[in-house]
Amino acid sequence: MEDHKIVQRNIALQREWYGEPLGDRVRRLVVAFDVSQAFLAEVLGISAPMLSQVMSGRRAKIGNPVVLARMIMLERKILVPEVAAGNRDAMLAAMEDVRDSRPTVGRDNIPVVNEDQKVLTYLRDLAEDEDLSEAAKRLDDEFPAIADLLRRAGHGA
Repeated sequence: MEDHKIVQRNIALQREWYGEPLGDRVRRLVVAFDVSQAFLAEVLGISAPMLSQVMSGRRAKIGNPVVLARMIMLERKILVPEVAAGNRDAMLAAMEDVRDSRPTVGRDNIPVVNEDQKVLTYLRDLAEDEDLSEAAKRLDDEFPAIADLLRRAGHGA
């Protein structure tokens, strides 16, 4: 099978298994936390070359469930108000917390902490829907994850 066909197949599998290509998820984390891909790999507990292969679709999956659990944890840390506001100390603390974690993954203990509602409620208390939507428009190009959060808060999702 040709390389580009393998990559296309792997990206399609990632969509099926993870909801979207892992490259998209990892790039959002790199942008949201303003870190290098190599540093993110260290936080997640995966080698930088392996992360690169997963991102590009040369590999279809993350073989270690703990790495996936850390990625999910880090995605949720984006929603912490101080992290979402770009507070560098909070961002570093969030990444250290994830890096030092030892999550176990099983049927009954996926590391899910639902902070979404708290964050959305907090943002709605801070600003009007129109202001949140306007802020989301301004942040869309450089900080799409934060823009999406503001947009969700602005629409009462």
